[in-house]
Amino acid sequence: MTEEFTDAPSINPEMTAGEMLRAARTTGRRKREIQTISKQLCIREEFLQALEDGNYTVLPETVYILGFARNYAMELGLNPDIIVAKIKRELGIMKLAEAMVAHDKPEQPKVATVDKVKKMVLGEKQAKIVAYVKKHWLWLTAGLGVFIVLLVALVLILPSAEDAKATRMVVKVAAPQQVMVIEPKYSVEVREKFGTENADKAEIIIQAVKESWVKIEDARGKTVFSRVLVPGDVYYVPAGNKHKGTFGNAGAIEVWVNNELVGKIGDDNVRKTGVALDAGKLAKKKSDK
Repeated sequence: MTEEFTDAPSINPEMTAGEMLRAARTTGRRKREIQTISKQLCIREEFLQALEDGNYTVLPETVYILGFARNYAMELGLNPDIIVAKIKRELGIMKLAEAMVAHDKPEQPKVATVDKVKKMVLGEKQAKIVAYVKKHWLWLTAGLGVFIVLLVALVLILPSAEDAKATRMVVKVAAPQQVMVIEPKYSVEVREKFGTENADKAEIIIQAVKESWVKIEDARGKTVFSRVLVPGDVYYVPAGNKHKGTFGNAGAIEVWVNNELVGKIGDDNVRKTGVALDAGKLAKKKSDK
């Protein structure tokens, strides 16, 4: 089911992100309690309260603040991009990015001067090397002769090709076997990998191309993974077909089955729950398209 983003009459652009969230929750026809929303989104009540109060020090890292705020806004029918943009301004993230872009570039004349100095220094070094060779050519020649003798002796001492091959074979047999995990050609450069203990057996891999909250549960409903994934993050789903997933932004998650891209979980800004992570069904879904 696609969620439409609406603006309640009591919400205006001059409000802070927290004021907009609180107004959307407490006014209008759908008044809701934080406790109810906390259980539905699997986000602690104090975190949701901190977002409404604008008390971001209570929350963990910035990525969690933005991820929780996006899911909270979507649940309340607000535009998540507006809420995230307001929080970034309140945290000063946008000002920091503008300052980094606006930094002064080094002046071109200074670079040219450095290049000239480098050429002068290199020219002096070459002249010194040539003068040294002319003065000590006899000792240099003798040293070269000694080097050649040592090289020949080393070749004679080294084992034959057959002996070297046998040695390599013994080492190869004695070395422990290592499992090589072949990674798919992801759409986004990998930022961080999660669930790597499942990598050698995982048939299903998910990657975030946008920011989204993800929760994976086993057959008994026990949560095995829960966090906000940002673009580039990868998670290896445990082997088997009994796992289900909940995705705060279904259009942000791409699914790979046996290193083949089968598509996204759903549409952008749509929350999906109870998604069966069954390799066979997901592969069949791709072939039916």
